[in-house]
Amino acid sequence: MSLAELAPQYIRAIAPYQPGKPISELAREMGLDPAKIVKLASNENPLGISPKARAAMERELADISRYPDGNGFELKAKIAQKFGVEQKQIVLGNGSNDLLEMIAHAFLVPGDSSVYSQYAFAVYPLAVQATGARGIQVRAIDYGHDLSAMRAAIEPSTKIVWIANPNNPTGTLARPGDLVEFFEQCPKNVLIVLDEAYTEYLAPERRPDSLGWLKKYPNIIITRTLSKAYGLAGLRVGFALASPEVADIVNRIRQPFNVNSLAQAAACAALDDEEFLRESVRINNEGMKQITAAFVRMGVPFIPGYGNFVTFHCGDAQMLNRFMLERGVIVRPLGGYNMPNSLRVSIGLPEENARFIEVLEEAMKV
Repeated sequence: MSLAELAPQYIRAIAPYQPGKPISELAREMGLDPAKIVKLASNENPLGISPKARAAMERELADISRYPDGNGFELKAKIAQKFGVEQKQIVLGNGSNDLLEMIAHAFLVPGDSSVYSQYAFAVYPLAVQATGARGIQVRAIDYGHDLSAMRAAIEPSTKIVWIANPNNPTGTLARPGDLVEFFEQCPKNVLIVLDEAYTEYLAPERRPDSLGWLKKYPNIIITRTLSKAYGLAGLRVGFALASPEVADIVNRIRQPFNVNSLAQAAACAALDDEEFLRESVRINNEGMKQITAAFVRMGVPFIPGYGNFVTFHCGDAQMLNRFMLERGVIVRPLGGYNMPNSLRVSIGLPEENARFIEVLEEAMKV
């Protein structure tokens, strides 16, 4: 008997999540200069970290030998103040992935089911599978969520529905009216996880009133991250907002030190740095125009997106990805999402975007 067989079959069947290729790994594989590699694979903030967040971390270093505040009091207070919620509605996470997994483990058991969309974030089916529950994937419409079909797919065994808005990796955005209709029709004993990892990139007129929805629909859980627009991807910090009853359950399985001291200090400062956030959004908007204009000029089909990335269709994506890697440009293959003919490119600095466009143009001439 293999020791691996001690684990449940549904755990052994998991295909681990594959993150974007690191710069250091590509440099080793291809013998490239790391300084000349452009990474546009992981939807990171090309501006780096907020100066206020950096200063906060430097101050925190003096006490780094101490354990973090296991309850995250100051960070919860900052989140409560900024978003108009109570601290008892907040769950802190080691990035939003941690929160998604905690939610699944808190509520799903073998025999339960959970609904998510085709082309939605890969962590949803992984988190569901890790609990032994059954995932129900609903066919997408134009690479986005078909909310009517998702509502129809809910079974008596369903406990959680996952909605990414904007969606990763396709960048699609659900209309607020369609979401409200879904909330109204969804059974009240089914949790709705509204993953808003990219909400900061939305124009004000497109940003849904999700915090207002949270007050009206107690079965909603909103997840947010500071890895994207706030530039704290390496620190791993996110948070969930839910009814006090739901947040209490999730907090019961949260590890007490899942958000470290530097992350808590940086997050508090980052949430206060509105100037850095505005500049991050401005750079993203300009970069989005730069890349999509190049796609239009070259006749490359793409999915109009609302995050900090664009998914484009390119025929032999595996070959194109290899071509780009050899020239020091890292983008994201989407074969794991059953999109073998597509790649996703994150928005970078103007010169990084220009390098991606240059290599793409070179590939199209081959």
